Amino acid sequence: MVNPSLIINQYPNQGYKVIFNQKTGLLIRLENKNSTEPFWCENGPELIDISITNWCDRECGFCYKASARTGNHMEISNYRKIIKQAAQMKVLQVALGGGNPNQHPEFCDILRMTREEFNIVPSYTTNGRGINADVLIASKKYCGAVAVSAYEPFEETFVASRQLIDQGIRTNLHFILTSKTIGTAIQWLKNPPVILSQVNAIIFLNYKPVGRNPNPELLLKNSQDVPTFFRLAQEKYPFKLGFDSCSISGITRFMNVSPIFVERCEASRFSMYISEDMKMYPCSFMANVIEGVPITEENIRVTWRSHVSFTRIRELLITNNCLKCSVYDTCFGGCPVFKEINMCPDN
Repeated sequence: MVNPSLIINQYPNQGYKVIFNQKTGLLIRLENKNSTEPFWCENGPELIDISITNWCDRECGFCYKASARTGNHMEISNYRKIIKQAAQMKVLQVALGGGNPNQHPEFCDILRMTREEFNIVPSYTTNGRGINADVLIASKKYCGAVAVSAYEPFEETFVASRQLIDQGIRTNLHFILTSKTIGTAIQWLKNPPVILSQVNAIIFLNYKPVGRNPNPELLLKNSQDVPTFFRLAQEKYPFKLGFDSCSISGITRFMNVSPIFVERCEASRFSMYISEDMKMYPCSFMANVIEGVPITEENIRVTWRSHVSFTRIRELLITNNCLKCSVYDTCFGGCPVFKEINMCPDN
């Protein structure tokens, strides 16, 4: 029996295939016989991170997008221009962000269009505000998962998570690790809040000093509690625990994890970012340091393959100029752009 949720994209020129389960989110890259693991997908990204708005009423001081009440929404006609090209490239997922994406005035239509018209799985990250009945219905019907940003006041985070969980929506928590928040993360692992046993997973994100108020003092490596945190992260819990690829230097240094479960930076390799003002970047954090490439009706694939903004990042990821330590073959030097976030001994 054919599984209607299963998508298989074949890339014979690169000697591999991608198997993606739209229902569970499981993604497997499988090399053909006598082929090597692909470094990037020439056809186009597997995932596009799309900021559909820069509007947010929380206006957090640490926001890497500097989102505010004055932020702009992406026009839905422009979103269609993106998602149409995404489907042509066989993109599997889009991660909608902001700002607070679910407060985009046409958010539910964006979710419907993505899934029903183009058969791409949307997900999104919310600050927890603006989750109404329509958003819950559309999220359950169309989304693969929803992430709630976890920061104080945490009660707001927990209430939003409960709204989603009660509707049977796969819900994750995103927790930004800084030198100041790592203590809370450790306490959560030692004495988990009840909500952690009810969400799909908690994902820890390494802080990058960019955006509204970049603060090098908040870099995770500045905390003496880093080894303790990663040691605790290896223990068994009644919930799933994960990291962004920006944490790879800490994972490989402090955790005993098989390389098969660790993935280095996928920017310009298997993922890309598009801002609310219709510009393309290898990843969302690079929007602060390089010039974006404006989108036209048909240039996303061309940009992905050959624009210097993307080819340069791929080059850096191959030739990262760090000292080759014992875990280099897994870490590959961590982040080649924001080297200050790396937790290597010599960094």
